[in-house]
Amino acid sequence: MKKLIALFFVSIACLQSIAQINVEFTKDNFKDKKGGLKIALEEIKLGDEWFEQGDVTYRLALPHYLKANDFNPNNAFLNYKIGCCYISLKKVIKSKAIPYIEKAYKLNPTVSPDIHYLLGRGYHLTMQWDKAKQEYALYRKILTLKEIDKMKSVDKKLSECGYGINYMKNPIRVFIDNIGITMNSPFSDYGPVISADEDVMMFTSHRDNSTGRIMDEFGEYFEDIYISYKFNKEWTQAKNIGTPINTNGNDAIIGLSPNGQKLFMYIDDKGDGNIYECDLLGDKWSKPEKMPKPINSSSKESAATLSYDARIFYWVSNREGGLGGSDIYYSIKNEKGKWGEAINMGADINTPYEEVGVFMLPDGKTMYFSSQGHTSMGGLDIFSTVYENGKWSTPQNIGYPVNTPDNDMFFVMSASGKHGYYSSIREDGQGEVDLYQISFLGVEKQMVLNTEDNLLANQTAPVSETNIAAQVEVKTSQLTLLKGIITDALTKNPLEALIEIVDNEKNVVIASFPSNSKTGKYLVTLPSGKNYGIVVKKEGYLFHSENFDIPLGSGYQEITKDVELKNIAVGSKIVLKNIFFDFDKATLRKESFNELENLTKLLNDVPSLKIEISGHTDGKGSAAYNLTLSDNRAKAVVDYLVGKGISKDRLVAKGYGLTRPIATNDTEEGRQLNRRTEFEILSK
Repeated sequence: MKKLIALFFVSIACLQSIAQINVEFTKDNFKDKKGGLKIALEEIKLGDEWFEQGDVTYRLALPHYLKANDFNPNNAFLNYKIGCCYISLKKVIKSKAIPYIEKAYKLNPTVSPDIHYLLGRGYHLTMQWDKAKQEYALYRKILTLKEIDKMKSVDKKLSECGYGINYMKNPIRVFIDNIGITMNSPFSDYGPVISADEDVMMFTSHRDNSTGRIMDEFGEYFEDIYISYKFNKEWTQAKNIGTPINTNGNDAIIGLSPNGQKLFMYIDDKGDGNIYECDLLGDKWSKPEKMPKPINSSSKESAATLSYDARIFYWVSNREGGLGGSDIYYSIKNEKGKWGEAINMGADINTPYEEVGVFMLPDGKTMYFSSQGHTSMGGLDIFSTVYENGKWSTPQNIGYPVNTPDNDMFFVMSASGKHGYYSSIREDGQGEVDLYQISFLGVEKQMVLNTEDNLLANQTAPVSETNIAAQVEVKTSQLTLLKGIITDALTKNPLEALIEIVDNEKNVVIASFPSNSKTGKYLVTLPSGKNYGIVVKKEGYLFHSENFDIPLGSGYQEITKDVELKNIAVGSKIVLKNIFFDFDKATLRKESFNELENLTKLLNDVPSLKIEISGHTDGKGSAAYNLTLSDNRAKAVVDYLVGKGISKDRLVAKGYGLTRPIATNDTEEGRQLNRRTEFEILSK
C-alpha cells in the first residue's frame, strides 16, 4: 500500500513538472498549428518593436504579447515580458503582473537575471511586503561587486518595504474620493492646482477634445489645461481653458497663485521645457510669457508654486549642479520686481533621487512635495516640511493610504488644511489617471452623543463637526483668508483696485495685488503672527483701510469683507483703521506710520484738499475726559502731517469724545469700533 501511495505522488509530481515545461515558439512544438504559430510570431515581433524602446512604450507592446500568449501560454520569456508590461502600466491593477512573472519563473528560473527583482517589484507594488523583501534579497545575492549601483537600488527597495510596513500599521485618517465625471474623463487627468479658497481648480488632461486634437507618436492626445469652478459645494463641468493658453502642442498647468489670478504653465520648447506665466485680466487670460533666465534654463523646468506674498518662487528643475535627477529651487524677487538667482533648497529637502512637484501652503511656512528619497514607501511619495527658526524641518511622509508604493504626486492643499487634491491611479478611476480629493479627519476620538454646528467665526476655539459616528479633531492651517468684492460706493460697480498688505510692526508693504478688473473680487492670505494693515487704493478714490491683528498660533478663519471705495468729494469720510495710540494717551505708535504715509500721499496728490481729522472714544469714562483725549489724538495726527510738509491751513483737528458712536458701547467689540480716528473732506 505504501508503495502505491509513493507511486501516486511521484506521478503527480511528474504531471506537475510536465505542466510547467517551457514551450518555445518553434515548428517542432506546433506541427499541427503552423498558421497559428506564424500569427503568434508576428505578434511577438510587433510587440518587441515597442518593448525594445523602453518602458514608456510597454503599453503598446502588451496587446501583441497577450495575443501570442493566447496561442502559447507556456513560454517563460513571453510571460516575463508580459509581466514587465503590466508592472509599467498606469491604469492596470498591478496584481495582474504577478501571475505572469510567477509563471515565467516556474517555467524557467533563469529566464532573466532580474526575475527575482521583477517578482519583488510585483509584490512591492501590491503591498505584499514580506514576499517583496524575500525576492529582493534573492536578487541581491546574485549581484557581483561590480554591480554596486544595482545593490544600492535593491537596498533602497528593501528600505521602502520597511517604511511601507510601518505606514500601513499606522494609517492616517482620511477619506480619498474620486472627484467624479465633472472633472475626470476616460483619459489621463492630473496635476490639479487650486485657489486658496478652493473656488477654482485647473488641471492637465490628455482627453480627445484637446486643442488641435493631435496625437503623439505613442497614441496619446497632446496635453491641454482645463478649468472648473466650485458652485454650491460642487465642482462644475470642467471646460477647456481655451486660447491663448492652450495651443496645438502640449500645454500643462503647473502652478496657480493663491488668489487664482496668475497661473504658471509648462511648455516644451523643442525639448527645452520652460515655465510661462499668465495673468487673469477680467475674465480673459493674458498670453503666456516666458519667465526670465534665473528661473528658466537650458534644462527642464517643471512644477511651480508662489509664496503667499508673491515674493518667493519655488520650482523643480533638472539643471546641472543639482543633488539628484530633479531638485527643488527657489528665487526671491528684489525691490525692483526682478527675480534673483536660482537657489537649490539643499540636502535637507533634495535627495540623490527625483523630487517632483512642489506646493507652498499660503501660511508662509508649509511646503509639500513629492520625492523618491527620504522615507518613501516606493516610487514618489508626498512629503511635508515646515520652515521654522530659520530652517526647513526634516521632511515627513504624509502617510498611508494617501501614499502608496506607486507614484503619488501633484499634491495641493486648501488654505484651511482640511482638503488635499492630487492625481492617483486607483481601481475606481474613470481613466488612466484621475483627480482625487483627500479629506483629512485628524485623530480619532471617542463616540459623542450630541452634535454641534461648526462655526467658522472663531477658529481659535475647538472645532466640532455634525457627527453620526466619532468626533474628530481637524488640524487647520494657521492663517486667515480674506476675500470680498471692491466696488464704487455710489454706483456699486466693481472696481479694479490695488490691495496692499502692510506689516504694521515693521511699517513695510509685504505684498500688493490687484482686484479682478471685471468682478472686483480679491483674495489675500494672512499667515498668523502679525499685525496686518490692509489698504485698498484706486486713483480718484479715497483709500480704504482695515486692521487684522492675528496672534501667532491662531487657527484658520475665512473673512469676507466687501469694500466700497468713496470718490474724492466734499463730505466723504473714512475711518483710519491703522492709526494706533498708546493706552489712554495721545502718543502715536509706530504701527500707525504706514497709514499716515498713505494719508500724506493723498494730500500731496490732491494739493487743494482740505480735511478734518476727528478723534472719537468709547463710552467709558467721563464726557469731559474723553473729549480732551480725543481732541489731543486728533491734534497728534495733524502734527504728524504738518511735520511731513502738509500746510496746517489744510488741516482741522477736532475731538468728539463719546458723542458720535457708530456701535453699541455695551460690548467690547462695539467699544473698539467707537475708538477711532476719521478724516472728512471739507473742500477740494
